Amino acid sequence: MLHGHCFEFAPPARAGKELSSLCVLPGRQPHPVRDPAGHSYLAEPMPITTDAALGSDPFFWGLDLFNHGYYWEAHEAWEGLWQVADRGNPSRMFFKALILLSAAGVKIREGKTAAAVRHSRHAALLFRRLRGPSEHIVENALGLPPAILADYTEAATEAPALQDAPLGQPQPVFDFVLGSDQRGKATRNNSIPSAAST
Repeated sequence: MLHGHCFEFAPPARAGKELSSLCVLPGRQPHPVRDPAGHSYLAEPMPITTDAALGSDPFFWGLDLFNHGYYWEAHEAWEGLWQVADRGNPSRMFFKALILLSAAGVKIREGKTAAAVRHSRHAALLFRRLRGPSEHIVENALGLPPAILADYTEAATEAPALQDAPLGQPQPVFDFVLGSDQRGKATRNNSIPSAAST
């Protein structure tokens, strides 16, 4: 039970890494990468080409982090992939949308509704721009068509306010799980109330 929300479906880690015992909320804990007290201090980013990004450890690690409520860390995992993607390439837009979705999760956790709405709307806009072949790539990677993911993204900021989780503990705030299950379909986490069910 996570403060009023039961997160019964915790997908297994696919990237072969163990989740940290701490979850970052900016300004409340040491910066994980820049501060010597951070949990990922001196960790080296993994170099990757744009073509290999969706099958890469950093991509799957970001999914694991996101699905378990480590939104700041998911943003960091995907930022390197966004940086290597060519400007104008749909993959760059895709990674930017994931980063903004993660930022919305952080802002929801912080109780900063206006910022959460701004990030989720921008993420939704980018997801909706992914059409044609890019749409199928996103659906295969995340188990959701981009337009549906955009709707879920926007609805997340309309959900009831979360109770405070203990400092440093992850707290899933979205009622969907990124990544497909064995049947290639996204998994909806129905245990977290959505705006539509309230």
